[in-house]
Amino acid sequence: MQSELQLTVIIPAFNEVDNLAVFLPPLIVHCREKGWKIILVNDGSQDQTREYLKGFDQEPLLNVIHHKLNKGYGAAIKSGIRECETEYLITFDADGQHYLEDIDKLRLRLMENDADMVVGSRKGLKSSSHVRGIGKSIIRLIANIMMTVPVHDINSGMKIYRTDLAKKYLYLTTDTMSFSDVITLVFINNRHLVLEEPISIKERTTGKSTIGFQTAFQTVMEILHIVILFNPMKIFLPLSMICFFLTGVWGIPLLIEGRGLSIGSLLGVIMGILLFLLGLIAEQLSLIRRNQHA
Repeated sequence: MQSELQLTVIIPAFNEVDNLAVFLPPLIVHCREKGWKIILVNDGSQDQTREYLKGFDQEPLLNVIHHKLNKGYGAAIKSGIRECETEYLITFDADGQHYLEDIDKLRLRLMENDADMVVGSRKGLKSSSHVRGIGKSIIRLIANIMMTVPVHDINSGMKIYRTDLAKKYLYLTTDTMSFSDVITLVFINNRHLVLEEPISIKERTTGKSTIGFQTAFQTVMEILHIVILFNPMKIFLPLSMICFFLTGVWGIPLLIEGRGLSIGSLLGVIMGILLFLLGLIAEQLSLIRRNQHA
């Protein structure tokens, strides 16, 4: 039972009062049996979330944090992480789509393998909409092109990981929906053991998802930021090589014909050199930034 006392369930909630009323009471019962804690972050909800949560003021295992304004999905999780005092934490979405049994599955997988993070994988499950499914596929493709990603579902909202590492890397994460992707990529790039465990998902019965094209765009941009932070040459070197290649394709035939080096070819060479040098500078800046928080 001692290991059971080491887990906190962190729930970011924004306008999900109807779903909270369904899953929160059984979650409290489940956590009471296990000896776990719950941190629920009301991220500036404009519905009756605050009023509903007042009914749990006397619940000792539930810590409620209220944001005066909506700060974002990632900001809500970060507030919960800062207040977390257990060795491990698990993020649990407030949309009512997660199963309580999957918490136990992820915790067991983490303990058995001494992992640093276990991602609840929805691989093979049907997405709630075709648009979201396409967006997730694009994000996954870009992430795999940019870096080696050993897990499939990097943007899953259900993950269990070590609290000390989460707090250590908070400065690298975002306040937006891309938090789930970024924290996973940060753990992977810092060579921590990240595993995956299949979970099940319920259909959303009430409320409305806030995920859209803007979320996907933000996530792609954050992935690029993470790549530039940990391995800038992954971006700058290919761009430099493309410039040199196109310059050769354009300029070499002209040289063979005796027409000299064109202005376009000279610009291509200069651009290739500049991109390579920018990559070297980015490598140094990346090293400095990471060492500041080491």
